Amino acid sequence: MKTIERKVIVLGPQGAGKTSTVIRYVEKSQKVPRPTIGASFFSHKLLIDNITIKLQIWDTAGQERFNCLVPTYYRDANAALIVFDITSAQSFKSMQDWVLELTENVNNPMVLCVVGNKIDLAENRQVSRDKAIEYARSIGATYHECSALQDQDQGVEKVFDNVARELIKLYGTNVDLGTVTGTGQEEAVNLSNENKAGGNNTGESKCC
Repeated sequence: MKTIERKVIVLGPQGAGKTSTVIRYVEKSQKVPRPTIGASFFSHKLLIDNITIKLQIWDTAGQERFNCLVPTYYRDANAALIVFDITSAQSFKSMQDWVLELTENVNNPMVLCVVGNKIDLAENRQVSRDKAIEYARSIGATYHECSALQDQDQGVEKVFDNVARELIKLYGTNVDLGTVTGTGQEEAVNLSNENKAGGNNTGESKCC
C-alpha cells in the first residue's frame, strides 16, 4: 500500500472557526480552543482507494497582528482551506483578502477549498450559498459548508476527504511530488515535537 504526504494550510479571518474545524476533524472533539498564535500543526492519516494519505495541517492565526508570519507557512503547501463565517459578511470579505495574499506567495499548483463555517447558525446567515459557490468557482476552488459544534459531524469530514481526493488527482501517488522538503519538513517536525512537549498543538511565535 502506497503512502503519500501532503501539506494543507488553513487560512481565514479571526473568529471564522478554523481551529475548531481542524480539531473536530483530527481529534473528533468539540472543545473550544484558545486563539491560535502564529500557527498550529496537526497530522492526520486517511485511507482513500487503498492509498494512505498523510495530511500535514497547518492552522494559521487569523489575527491581524500575525499577518506577517503567515506567508512563511505557505512554503511547500499543496492545498489550502480558506474558511469564513457564513453569519458574517465581513468575514466573507476578509477571507478574499487571504486568497489574494495566498496567490501572491504561492506559485506551485494547489488544491483550493473555500469553506463556509458555522452552518449551525444558519438562521443568522449573511452570505448566501450561491454567492459563496460563485466566488469559489471564480478562483478555481471547490466549496463546502460545515459546522464543528454539533453532536454529529456536519460536513467537516467531507471537507478534508474532498481535499485529500483532489490532492491525489493533482499530484497522483508519486511520493516525490508534493512532499514537504527541506526546512519546511524540519519546521513541521520541530513544531510537532514542541507541541507534544508542551501538551498542546500550538506553536507560538512573535510577529515581526
